[in-house]
Amino acid sequence: MAALGVLVSGCKRLFRGFLAGPPATHWARPPDRGYREVVEIQEGKTTIIEGRITETPQESPHPPNPTGQCPICRWNLKHRYGYEDVLLLSQFIRPHGGMLPRRITGLCQEEHRKIEECVKMAHRAGLLPNHRPPLPEGFVPKRKLQLNRKYKH
Repeated sequence: MAALGVLVSGCKRLFRGFLAGPPATHWARPPDRGYREVVEIQEGKTTIIEGRITETPQESPHPPNPTGQCPICRWNLKHRYGYEDVLLLSQFIRPHGGMLPRRITGLCQEEHRKIEECVKMAHRAGLLPNHRPPLPEGFVPKRKLQLNRKYKH
């Protein structure tokens, strides 16, 4: 009976976050983390870099094309990126290297295909070494096949 009480109280705590907030959404918003600014402090030969929370939000940049339907179109980057732009590409991939879906990235279909091809090319070129699926424990790669020397011309 005590286990049932613990289970019910745990479920209440779990669903309290979902049920809090305005009745239209029924989802709780996480608390705002505030805007931060990077501050660099020099003390002799020591440099301290820290992030401080600011009271007033800094002016955010406005996109040159605010009516664009995806982030690439909004910032006029349509034909200005390639497979070597790993900072841009890393925003659209998962930690194991796969592409995030369009509903998460907000890309239009055309740009999603282009980004997907660029990610594949960057993987082949070895530009995304930190974005690979983890290998199982004790994995030994297969050895390379040798050519049959009998048919060599």
